[in-house]
Amino acid sequence: MKIIIAGCGKVGYALAEQLNEEGHELTIIDINEEKGRLVGNVLDVMCIQGNATSYRVQEEAGVKDADLLIAVTNKDEVNLLCCLIARKAGHCQTIARVRDPGYYAEIGFIKEELGLSLAINPELAAASDIARLIRIPSAMEVDAFAKGKVDLVRFRIPENSSWADKKISDATKKFGFSLLICVVERDGSHDVIIPDGNTILHEGDYISVIVSPDKMKALFASIGIESKMIKDVMIAGGGTLAYYLAKKLLESKIQVKIIENNRARCDELSELLPKAMIIYGDASGTDLLREEGIESTDAFISLTGLDEENVMLSCYVGRVSKAKVITKINKINYGGIIDNFDIGSVVSPKYITAEHIIKYVRGMQNSMGSAVEAVYRIIDNKVEALEFSVKKDSRVLDVPLSQLKLKKNLLLCNIIRRGKIILPSGQDMIKAGDTVIVVTTHKGLDDIDDILA
Repeated sequence: MKIIIAGCGKVGYALAEQLNEEGHELTIIDINEEKGRLVGNVLDVMCIQGNATSYRVQEEAGVKDADLLIAVTNKDEVNLLCCLIARKAGHCQTIARVRDPGYYAEIGFIKEELGLSLAINPELAAASDIARLIRIPSAMEVDAFAKGKVDLVRFRIPENSSWADKKISDATKKFGFSLLICVVERDGSHDVIIPDGNTILHEGDYISVIVSPDKMKALFASIGIESKMIKDVMIAGGGTLAYYLAKKLLESKIQVKIIENNRARCDELSELLPKAMIIYGDASGTDLLREEGIESTDAFISLTGLDEENVMLSCYVGRVSKAKVITKINKINYGGIIDNFDIGSVVSPKYITAEHIIKYVRGMQNSMGSAVEAVYRIIDNKVEALEFSVKKDSRVLDVPLSQLKLKKNLLLCNIIRRGKIILPSGQDMIKAGDTVIVVTTHKGLDDIDDILA
Protein backbone atom coordinates (compact mmCIF):
# COMPACT_ATOMS: atom_id res chain seq x y z
CA MET A 1 0.00 0.00 0.00
CA LYS A 2 0.97 3.65 -0.34
CA ILE A 3 1.41 5.03 3.17
CA ILE A 4 2.38 8.52 4.38
CA ILE A 5 3.89 8.90 7.87
CA ALA A 6 3.73 12.40 9.34
CA GLY A 7 6.38 12.76 12.03
CA CYS A 8 9.65 10.87 12.30
CA GLY A 9 10.34 10.67 16.02
CA LYS A 10 10.72 7.38 17.92
CA VAL A 11 7.27 6.06 16.95
CA GLY A 12 7.50 7.30 13.36
CA TYR A 13 10.87 5.61 12.88
CA ALA A 14 9.71 2.33 14.44
CA LEU A 15 6.66 2.35 12.16
CA ALA A 16 8.67 3.21 9.05
CA GLU A 17 11.14 0.43 9.85
CA GLN A 18 8.46 -2.24 10.22
CA LEU A 19 6.18 -1.12 7.37
CA ASN A 20 9.17 -0.81 5.03
CA GLU A 21 10.19 -4.35 5.97
CA GLU A 22 6.71 -5.52 4.96
CA GLY A 23 7.07 -4.00 1.48
CA HIS A 24 4.83 -0.93 1.64
CA GLU A 25 5.57 2.21 -0.38
CA LEU A 26 6.38 4.83 2.24
CA THR A 27 6.69 8.61 2.24
CA ILE A 28 7.76 10.38 5.42
CA ILE A 29 7.03 14.02 6.24
CA ASP A 30 9.01 15.76 8.96
CA ILE A 31 9.71 19.42 9.61
CA ASN A 32 13.31 18.56 10.53
CA GLU A 33 15.24 18.13 7.28
CA GLU A 34 18.27 16.43 8.84
CA LYS A 35 16.14 13.87 10.69
CA GLY A 36 14.27 13.02 7.51
CA ARG A 37 17.50 12.66 5.53
CA LEU A 38 19.00 10.28 8.11
CA VAL A 39 15.89 8.08 8.13
CA GLY A 40 15.73 8.14 4.31
CA ASN A 41 19.32 6.96 4.06
CA VAL A 42 18.89 4.14 6.60
CA LEU A 43 15.54 2.81 5.34
CA ASP A 44 15.72 3.87 1.69
CA VAL A 45 12.30 5.57 1.76
CA MET A 46 11.13 8.90 0.34
CA CYS A 47 11.33 11.81 2.82
CA ILE A 48 9.84 15.29 2.45
CA GLN A 49 10.84 18.23 4.63
CA GLY A 50 7.89 20.40 5.62
CA ASN A 51 4.87 20.96 7.82
CA ALA A 52 2.56 17.96 7.56
CA THR A 53 -0.49 20.16 8.19
CA SER A 54 0.17 21.94 4.88
CA TYR A 55 -2.06 20.88 1.99
CA ARG A 56 0.81 21.65 -0.42
CA VAL A 57 3.23 19.41 1.51
CA GLN A 58 0.70 16.57 1.71
CA GLU A 59 0.04 16.92 -2.01
CA GLU A 60 3.79 16.67 -2.68
CA ALA A 61 3.83 13.51 -0.55
CA GLY A 62 1.15 12.00 -2.78
CA VAL A 63 -1.87 12.17 -0.48
CA LYS A 64 -4.30 11.99 -3.44
CA ASP A 65 -3.05 8.50 -4.30
CA ALA A 66 -2.28 7.33 -0.76
CA ASP A 67 -4.15 4.50 0.93
CA LEU A 68 -3.31 5.63 4.46
CA LEU A 69 -1.84 8.58 6.36
CA ILE A 70 -0.44 7.99 9.85
CA ALA A 71 0.15 11.13 11.96
CA VAL A 72 2.58 10.53 14.83
CA THR A 73 4.16 13.94 15.47
CA ASN A 74 4.72 14.97 19.11
CA LYS A 75 1.63 17.24 19.13
CA ASP A 76 -1.92 15.89 19.25
CA GLU A 77 -3.38 18.97 17.57
CA VAL A 78 -0.98 18.64 14.64
CA ASN A 79 -1.82 14.95 14.26
CA LEU A 80 -5.56 15.62 14.21
CA LEU A 81 -5.23 18.47 11.72
CA CYS A 82 -2.98 16.33 9.47
CA CYS A 83 -5.66 13.65 9.37
CA LEU A 84 -8.46 16.12 8.68
CA ILE A 85 -6.57 17.63 5.73
CA ALA A 86 -5.68 14.18 4.38
CA ARG A 87 -9.33 13.09 4.51
CA LYS A 88 -10.43 16.18 2.62
CA ALA A 89 -7.53 16.25 0.13
CA GLY A 90 -6.99 12.59 -0.60
CA HIS A 91 -9.92 10.58 0.81
CA CYS A 92 -7.42 8.13 2.31
CA GLN A 93 -7.81 6.39 5.64
CA THR A 94 -6.16 8.12 8.60
CA ILE A 95 -4.58 7.17 11.93
CA ALA A 96 -3.65 9.72 14.61
CA ARG A 97 -1.57 9.40 17.74
CA VAL A 98 -3.53 11.14 20.53
CA ARG A 99 -1.83 11.22 23.92
CA ASP A 100 -3.53 13.94 25.97
CA PRO A 101 -6.00 12.43 28.49
CA GLY A 102 -8.38 15.35 27.87
CA TYR A 103 -8.60 14.64 24.16
CA TYR A 104 -8.70 10.90 24.64
CA ALA A 105 -11.67 11.16 26.99
CA GLU A 106 -13.62 12.50 23.98
CA ILE A 107 -12.01 10.29 21.36
CA GLY A 108 -15.29 8.80 20.13
CA PHE A 109 -16.61 12.24 19.19
CA ILE A 110 -13.25 13.29 17.67
CA LYS A 111 -12.99 10.14 15.52
CA GLU A 112 -16.49 10.56 14.17
CA GLU A 113 -16.22 14.28 13.41
CA LEU A 114 -12.74 14.08 11.82
CA GLY A 115 -13.33 10.78 10.05
CA LEU A 116 -10.41 9.05 11.80
CA SER A 117 -9.99 5.36 11.06
CA LEU A 118 -8.01 4.79 14.26
CA ALA A 119 -6.77 6.81 17.24
CA ILE A 120 -3.88 5.33 19.18
CA ASN A 121 -2.68 6.43 22.60
CA PRO A 122 0.83 5.00 23.26
CA GLU A 123 0.79 5.70 26.99
CA LEU A 124 -2.65 4.17 27.50
CA ALA A 125 -1.68 1.09 25.45
CA ALA A 126 1.54 0.73 27.45
CA ALA A 127 -0.41 1.12 30.71
CA SER A 128 -2.68 -1.75 29.66
CA ASP A 129 0.35 -3.94 28.95
CA ILE A 130 1.92 -3.13 32.32
CA ALA A 131 -1.36 -3.78 34.12
CA ARG A 132 -1.43 -7.28 32.58
CA LEU A 133 2.11 -7.88 33.87
CA ILE A 134 1.00 -6.78 37.34
CA ARG A 135 -1.95 -9.15 37.12
CA ILE A 136 0.41 -12.05 36.27
CA PRO A 137 3.54 -11.08 38.25
CA SER A 138 5.49 -14.27 37.49
CA ALA A 139 5.48 -13.50 33.74
CA MET A 140 8.04 -11.38 31.91
CA GLU A 141 5.66 -10.58 29.06
CA VAL A 142 1.91 -11.04 28.58
CA ASP A 143 -0.11 -10.58 25.36
CA ALA A 144 -3.86 -11.16 25.22
CA PHE A 145 -5.73 -12.90 22.41
CA ALA A 146 -9.35 -13.72 21.58
CA LYS A 147 -10.73 -10.91 23.75
CA GLY A 148 -8.86 -12.15 26.81
CA LYS A 149 -9.78 -15.84 26.49
CA VAL A 150 -6.11 -16.86 26.11
CA ASP A 151 -2.78 -15.24 26.98
CA LEU A 152 0.66 -15.60 25.45
CA VAL A 153 2.92 -15.60 28.51
CA ARG A 154 6.74 -15.44 28.47
CA PHE A 155 8.80 -16.55 31.46
CA ARG A 156 12.10 -18.20 32.36
CA ILE A 157 12.46 -21.81 33.51
CA PRO A 158 14.02 -21.54 36.99
CA GLU A 159 16.76 -23.63 38.57
CA ASN A 160 15.68 -27.09 39.76
CA SER A 161 12.42 -26.86 37.81
CA SER A 162 10.55 -30.10 37.16
CA TRP A 163 10.44 -29.05 33.49
CA ALA A 164 14.23 -28.88 33.09
CA ASP A 165 15.85 -31.48 30.79
CA LYS A 166 12.48 -32.86 29.73
CA LYS A 167 10.82 -33.13 26.34
CA ILE A 168 7.95 -30.69 25.94
CA SER A 169 5.53 -33.60 25.42
CA ASP A 170 6.58 -35.10 28.77
CA ALA A 171 6.61 -31.79 30.67
CA THR A 172 3.07 -30.86 29.63
CA LYS A 173 1.26 -34.20 29.38
CA LYS A 174 -0.07 -34.19 32.96
CA PHE A 175 -2.07 -30.99 32.46
CA GLY A 176 -5.82 -31.44 32.10
CA PHE A 177 -6.24 -28.18 30.16
CA SER A 178 -5.12 -26.53 26.92
CA LEU A 179 -1.45 -25.58 27.12
CA LEU A 180 1.02 -25.06 24.29
CA ILE A 181 4.68 -24.03 24.39
CA CYS A 182 5.09 -22.08 21.16
CA VAL A 183 8.52 -20.40 21.44
CA VAL A 184 11.76 -21.42 23.17
CA GLU A 185 14.65 -18.97 23.47
CA ARG A 186 17.94 -20.45 24.58
CA ASP A 187 19.62 -18.49 27.40
CA GLY A 188 23.01 -17.13 26.30
CA SER A 189 22.81 -18.07 22.59
CA HIS A 190 19.51 -16.20 22.00
CA ASP A 191 18.54 -18.90 19.48
CA VAL A 192 14.79 -18.81 18.85
CA ILE A 193 13.06 -22.17 18.32
CA ILE A 194 9.49 -22.85 17.20
CA PRO A 195 9.37 -26.19 19.07
CA ASP A 196 7.64 -29.54 18.68
CA GLY A 197 6.88 -32.15 21.30
CA ASN A 198 10.42 -33.59 21.12
CA THR A 199 12.16 -30.28 21.92
CA ILE A 200 14.04 -30.57 25.23
CA LEU A 201 13.71 -27.73 27.74
CA HIS A 202 16.64 -26.49 29.85
CA GLU A 203 17.09 -24.39 32.98
CA GLY A 204 17.32 -20.74 32.00
CA ASP A 205 15.32 -21.13 28.77
CA TYR A 206 12.83 -18.35 28.08
CA ILE A 207 9.60 -19.93 26.91
CA SER A 208 6.36 -18.47 25.57
CA VAL A 209 3.20 -20.41 26.42
CA ILE A 210 -0.38 -20.08 25.18
CA VAL A 211 -2.76 -20.70 28.10
CA SER A 212 -6.10 -19.44 29.42
CA PRO A 213 -5.78 -16.84 32.23
CA ASP A 214 -7.57 -18.98 34.82
CA LYS A 215 -4.98 -21.77 34.43
CA MET A 216 -1.98 -19.51 34.99
CA LYS A 217 -1.55 -20.31 38.69
CA ALA A 218 -1.50 -24.07 38.09
CA LEU A 219 1.03 -23.61 35.28
CA PHE A 220 3.48 -21.66 37.42
CA ALA A 221 3.09 -24.06 40.35
CA SER A 222 4.02 -26.99 38.09
CA ILE A 223 7.13 -25.26 36.76
CA GLY A 224 8.29 -24.20 40.21
CA ILE A 225 7.74 -20.45 39.88
CA GLU A 226 6.42 -18.63 42.92
CA SER A 227 3.18 -16.81 42.12
CA LYS A 228 2.33 -13.97 44.50
CA MET A 229 -0.44 -11.42 44.12
CA ILE A 230 0.73 -7.81 43.91
CA LYS A 231 -0.93 -5.50 46.42
CA ASP A 232 1.24 -2.37 46.27
CA VAL A 233 3.22 -0.70 43.49
CA MET A 234 5.88 2.02 43.48
CA ILE A 235 6.22 4.09 40.28
CA ALA A 236 9.25 6.28 39.47
CA GLY A 237 8.14 9.17 37.29
CA GLY A 238 4.78 10.88 37.13
CA GLY A 239 4.19 11.41 33.41
CA THR A 240 1.13 10.55 31.33
CA LEU A 241 1.92 6.82 31.31
CA ALA A 242 2.20 6.82 35.11
CA TYR A 243 -1.20 8.55 35.33
CA TYR A 244 -2.96 6.01 33.09
CA LEU A 245 -1.29 3.09 34.87
CA ALA A 246 -2.04 4.36 38.36
CA LYS A 247 -5.68 4.84 37.41
CA LYS A 248 -5.93 1.22 36.20
CA LEU A 249 -4.16 -0.17 39.28
CA LEU A 250 -6.30 1.83 41.72
CA GLU A 251 -9.43 0.49 40.01
CA SER A 252 -8.08 -3.00 40.78
CA LYS A 253 -7.67 -2.07 44.49
CA ILE A 254 -3.85 -2.00 44.28
CA GLN A 255 -2.07 0.62 46.39
CA VAL A 256 -0.04 3.07 44.30
CA LYS A 257 2.89 5.30 45.26
CA ILE A 258 4.29 7.73 42.63
CA ILE A 259 7.63 9.53 43.02
CA GLU A 260 7.90 12.67 40.85
CA ASN A 261 10.56 15.40 40.90
CA ASN A 262 8.37 18.21 39.49
CA ARG A 263 6.38 19.95 42.22
CA ALA A 264 3.68 21.32 39.89
CA ARG A 265 3.15 17.85 38.40
CA CYS A 266 2.87 16.40 41.92
CA ASP A 267 0.08 18.86 42.70
CA GLU A 268 -1.66 17.94 39.44
CA LEU A 269 -1.41 14.20 40.12
CA SER A 270 -2.72 14.68 43.66
CA GLU A 271 -5.91 16.14 42.19
CA LEU A 272 -6.22 13.59 39.40
CA LEU A 273 -5.44 10.57 41.61
CA PRO A 274 -6.68 11.33 45.14
CA LYS A 275 -6.36 7.67 46.23
CA ALA A 276 -2.69 7.43 45.22
CA MET A 277 0.25 8.57 47.36
CA ILE A 278 2.20 11.24 45.45
CA ILE A 279 5.75 11.92 46.70
CA TYR A 280 7.77 14.94 45.63
CA GLY A 281 11.38 13.86 45.23
CA ASP A 282 14.07 12.36 43.03
CA ALA A 283 13.57 8.60 42.53
CA SER A 284 17.22 8.21 41.55
CA GLY A 285 18.17 8.93 45.18
CA THR A 286 18.45 5.53 46.83
CA ASP A 287 17.84 7.02 50.29
CA LEU A 288 14.38 8.18 49.22
CA LEU A 289 13.52 4.78 47.79
CA ARG A 290 14.54 3.10 51.05
CA GLU A 291 12.53 5.60 53.10
CA GLU A 292 9.47 4.82 51.00
CA GLY A 293 9.84 1.07 51.53
CA ILE A 294 11.41 -0.18 48.31
CA GLU A 295 12.69 -3.31 50.07
CA SER A 296 9.17 -4.49 50.90
CA THR A 297 7.14 -3.26 47.90
CA ASP A 298 5.55 -5.87 45.63
CA ALA A 299 6.34 -4.14 42.32
CA PHE A 300 8.54 -1.30 41.08
CA ILE A 301 8.02 0.39 37.70
CA SER A 302 10.58 2.80 36.19
CA LEU A 303 8.73 5.35 34.04
CA THR A 304 11.01 8.40 34.10
CA GLY A 305 11.76 10.27 30.87
CA LEU A 306 15.33 8.92 30.68
CA ASP A 307 15.99 5.34 29.59
CA GLU A 308 19.37 5.31 31.32
CA GLU A 309 17.79 6.33 34.63
CA ASN A 310 15.08 3.70 34.25
CA VAL A 311 17.68 0.97 33.63
CA MET A 312 19.83 1.98 36.61
CA LEU A 313 16.84 2.27 38.94
CA SER A 314 15.56 -1.17 37.94
CA CYS A 315 19.01 -2.73 38.39
CA TYR A 316 19.23 -1.23 41.89
CA VAL A 317 15.74 -2.33 42.91
CA GLY A 318 16.42 -5.84 41.57
CA ARG A 319 19.38 -6.08 43.95
CA VAL A 320 17.76 -4.75 47.14
CA SER A 321 14.26 -6.24 46.91
CA LYS A 322 12.16 -9.11 45.58
CA ALA A 323 9.81 -6.71 43.81
CA LYS A 324 8.41 -7.38 40.35
CA VAL A 325 10.45 -4.93 38.20
CA ILE A 326 9.17 -3.32 34.99
CA THR A 327 11.27 -0.88 32.94
CA LYS A 328 10.20 1.58 30.25
CA ILE A 329 12.64 1.80 27.33
CA ASN A 330 12.22 4.21 24.42
CA LYS A 331 15.54 4.04 22.57
CA ILE A 332 15.47 2.13 19.32
CA ASN A 333 18.78 0.28 19.40
CA TYR A 334 19.27 -0.78 23.01
CA GLY A 335 18.53 -4.46 22.25
CA GLY A 336 21.76 -6.37 22.91
CA ILE A 337 23.07 -3.86 25.47
CA ILE A 338 20.28 -4.23 28.02
CA ASP A 339 20.15 -8.02 27.67
CA ASN A 340 22.98 -8.19 30.20
CA PHE A 341 21.12 -6.11 32.80
CA ASP A 342 18.62 -7.52 35.28
CA ILE A 343 15.81 -5.02 34.65
CA GLY A 344 12.79 -7.34 34.70
CA SER A 345 10.12 -6.84 32.06
CA VAL A 346 10.74 -4.19 29.40
CA VAL A 347 7.91 -2.06 28.01
CA SER A 348 8.33 0.18 24.96
CA PRO A 349 5.39 2.50 24.12
CA LYS A 350 6.68 3.11 20.59
CA TYR A 351 6.69 -0.60 19.72
CA ILE A 352 3.27 -1.12 21.29
CA THR A 353 1.96 1.74 19.13
CA ALA A 354 3.58 0.23 16.04
CA GLU A 355 1.95 -3.15 16.79
CA HIS A 356 -1.52 -1.57 16.96
CA ILE A 357 -1.02 0.31 13.69
CA ILE A 358 0.48 -2.68 11.84
CA LYS A 359 -2.52 -4.76 12.92
CA TYR A 360 -4.77 -2.15 11.32
CA VAL A 361 -2.66 -1.99 8.15
CA ARG A 362 -2.81 -5.76 7.69
CA GLY A 363 -6.55 -5.68 8.27
CA MET A 364 -6.85 -3.04 5.50
CA GLN A 365 -4.94 -5.25 3.09
CA ASN A 366 -7.34 -8.15 3.58
CA SER A 367 -10.61 -6.49 4.52
CA MET A 368 -12.51 -9.10 2.51
CA GLY A 369 -10.44 -12.07 3.73
CA SER A 370 -9.36 -13.39 7.11
CA ALA A 371 -8.49 -10.24 9.00
CA VAL A 372 -5.67 -9.89 11.51
CA GLU A 373 -7.32 -9.16 14.85
CA ALA A 374 -4.06 -8.90 16.82
CA VAL A 375 -0.35 -8.93 16.06
CA TYR A 376 2.48 -8.97 18.59
CA ARG A 377 6.19 -8.96 17.85
CA ILE A 378 8.08 -10.76 20.58
CA ILE A 379 11.67 -11.84 21.37
CA ASP A 380 13.22 -8.61 20.04
CA ASN A 381 10.94 -8.68 16.97
CA LYS A 382 12.23 -12.13 15.91
CA VAL A 383 8.82 -13.80 16.26
CA GLU A 384 5.26 -12.76 15.42
CA ALA A 385 2.16 -13.97 17.24
CA LEU A 386 -1.02 -13.35 15.25
CA GLU A 387 -4.73 -13.76 15.75
CA PHE A 388 -6.84 -14.29 12.63
CA SER A 389 -10.60 -13.99 12.38
CA VAL A 390 -11.41 -16.60 9.70
CA LYS A 391 -13.93 -15.66 7.02
CA LYS A 392 -15.47 -17.74 4.22
CA ASP A 393 -13.68 -18.93 1.05
CA SER A 394 -10.30 -19.56 2.72
CA ARG A 395 -8.15 -22.40 1.37
CA VAL A 396 -7.60 -23.74 4.91
CA LEU A 397 -11.29 -24.37 5.67
CA ASP A 398 -12.63 -27.86 6.39
CA VAL A 399 -9.30 -29.62 5.78
CA PRO A 400 -7.71 -31.78 8.54
CA LEU A 401 -4.65 -29.93 9.82
CA SER A 402 -2.48 -32.99 9.14
CA GLN A 403 -3.24 -32.52 5.42
CA LEU A 404 -2.35 -28.81 5.32
CA LYS A 405 1.15 -28.02 4.12
CA LEU A 406 2.18 -25.31 6.57
CA LYS A 407 5.21 -23.05 6.37
CA LYS A 408 8.27 -24.14 8.33
CA ASN A 409 8.92 -22.36 11.64
CA LEU A 410 5.18 -21.82 12.09
CA LEU A 411 2.94 -23.21 14.81
CA LEU A 412 -0.86 -23.19 14.78
CA CYS A 413 -1.45 -22.74 18.50
CA ASN A 414 -5.17 -22.48 19.19
CA ILE A 415 -8.55 -22.51 17.51
CA ILE A 416 -11.29 -20.63 19.38
CA ARG A 417 -14.76 -21.70 18.25
CA ARG A 418 -17.89 -20.22 19.84
CA GLY A 419 -15.91 -19.38 22.97
CA LYS A 420 -14.35 -22.84 23.32
CA ILE A 421 -10.54 -23.11 23.22
CA ILE A 422 -9.27 -26.00 21.08
CA LEU A 423 -5.67 -27.20 21.27
CA PRO A 424 -5.52 -28.47 17.69
CA SER A 425 -4.57 -32.02 16.69
CA GLY A 426 -3.96 -33.36 13.20
CA GLN A 427 -7.64 -34.29 12.80
CA ASP A 428 -9.03 -30.88 13.76
CA MET A 429 -10.22 -28.53 11.01
CA ILE A 430 -10.53 -24.75 10.73
CA LYS A 431 -14.09 -23.53 10.20
CA ALA A 432 -15.50 -20.20 9.00
CA GLY A 433 -16.03 -17.95 12.03
CA ASP A 434 -13.14 -19.44 14.00
CA THR A 435 -10.41 -17.40 15.66
CA VAL A 436 -6.98 -18.90 14.98
CA ILE A 437 -3.75 -18.05 16.83
CA VAL A 438 -0.47 -18.55 14.97
CA VAL A 439 3.15 -18.09 16.09
CA THR A 440 5.91 -17.85 13.48
CA THR A 441 9.31 -16.43 12.62
CA HIS A 442 7.92 -15.34 9.23
CA LYS A 443 7.07 -11.63 8.98
CA GLY A 444 4.17 -9.98 7.21
CA LEU A 445 1.42 -12.63 7.34
CA ASP A 446 -1.86 -10.78 6.81
CA ASP A 447 -4.33 -13.55 5.93
CA ILE A 448 -4.93 -17.04 7.30
CA ASP A 449 -4.05 -18.49 3.89
CA ASP A 450 -0.52 -17.11 4.34
CA ILE A 451 0.23 -19.94 6.80
CA LEU A 452 0.37 -22.34 3.81
CA ALA A 453 3.76 -23.13 2.25
